[in-house]
Amino acid sequence: MNLDAIQERRKAPVTFLLIVINVLCFVWVETHGSSLDADNMVRWGASYAPLIFERKEYWRLLSAAFLHFGIRHIANNMLVLFVLGDNLERALGHMKYLLFYLLCAVGSNLFSLYMNMDAMQRTVGAGASGAVYGVIGGLLWALIRNRGRLEDLSTGRVFSFVILSLYYSFTDQGIDNYAHIGGLLVGFLLSMLLYRKPDEKEEYLLERT
Repeated sequence: MNLDAIQERRKAPVTFLLIVINVLCFVWVETHGSSLDADNMVRWGASYAPLIFERKEYWRLLSAAFLHFGIRHIANNMLVLFVLGDNLERALGHMKYLLFYLLCAVGSNLFSLYMNMDAMQRTVGAGASGAVYGVIGGLLWALIRNRGRLEDLSTGRVFSFVILSLYYSFTDQGIDNYAHIGGLLVGFLLSMLLYRKPDEKEEYLLERT
């Protein structure tokens, strides 16, 4: 990674903060039980439909996005967030990006619960993948608006990543594919609302003066 790339990474403090929070949550859960223990995960905020709908613990829709089942789970999600999150953060701006990420986390979990209502009565869910797929969906819209290029990313590169990721998630067991699809859709739609090309931002500022 060259000096310019390192400097660009420094312009993404929200992505860095989100990664740190996820890692700290993982360490906390591991030191207070096990991240592979379903009961322990529910104790610390994993998604579980009976508690969300019957006891109205709606906060789990967000807290579940900061919990992970095992080191491989968190490593995969944080790697993708590290590689792609900073691009979208710079495109949206820090505060919009934070709002975007949290809404994708909640939206993807809601979509998953709705699509998996029967199974969710006995399933514990957790992971940042819904929000991470939301970031990917947001990048796809930003790439479309920028004619296929955004910094070092291209539409083909991101689209290929989506196809491969969805393929592996559908062929693996224990993966909440609806959370991935929901995050992708929510992220794409939110990006349509929140993202503005640089020239559009300048035009807006001129109109406001």
